Amino acid sequence: MKVSVIIPTMNEEAGVGLVIDDVRKAFLGSGLEHEVLIVDTNSKDRTKDIAREKGAIVIEEPRRGYGRAYKTGFERATGDVIATLDADCTYPAEEIPVLTKQLYDNNWDFITTNRFAKLEKGAMSLEHSIGNKALTFTCNFLFHIWIRDSQSGMWVFRRDILPKLDITDDGMAMSEEIKIEAFKKTRGKELPIVYRQRVGEVKLSSWKDGLRNIRFLFGKRTTFKP
Repeated sequence: MKVSVIIPTMNEEAGVGLVIDDVRKAFLGSGLEHEVLIVDTNSKDRTKDIAREKGAIVIEEPRRGYGRAYKTGFERATGDVIATLDADCTYPAEEIPVLTKQLYDNNWDFITTNRFAKLEKGAMSLEHSIGNKALTFTCNFLFHIWIRDSQSGMWVFRRDILPKLDITDDGMAMSEEIKIEAFKKTRGKELPIVYRQRVGEVKLSSWKDGLRNIRFLFGKRTTFKP
């Protein structure tokens, strides 16, 4: 079995090499093949150079957007399973083989993760935490699903479910959209993870991104067909 690990980047030279190293270590002795796909959206620092030095496949995506980067990564992935991470050391790369095993042992299609279950001190600002919980409540209420962290960016899922998912957003709202689609159309599960302090510059705009995500949820609800 092969796992494609997709990591979107934009000016992540401080953390990308560490994350790739963690992914490599995670798969040692796991019995799983893997590939690391870095989808870079026009980094101006050494992100791409470091990723190539670490043996990752670097995909240059000139179109901006968190969701756009993942869509490009999904198109290029060759694994049976897709796993996602940020390039800032916040997510536990060492858990990917474990989550992959749980995916198959339990006959699930899609696993998302709950950062609040084991949130390390300083890993998330109060403003970000409040905004996340507001978005999660809205997501659950509008789509009748039950998750605790609608904005988590660590997922592990079977690549063959992608044709079933109608992923429309190219921005941050793609994170909540893929969970809505997966939980309504496939066998989805949320599991707890450790969430750590970020390495590198924070790029999230809590208010701007949060308001856009709220608008997206209400817009999607008017057109969604489970």
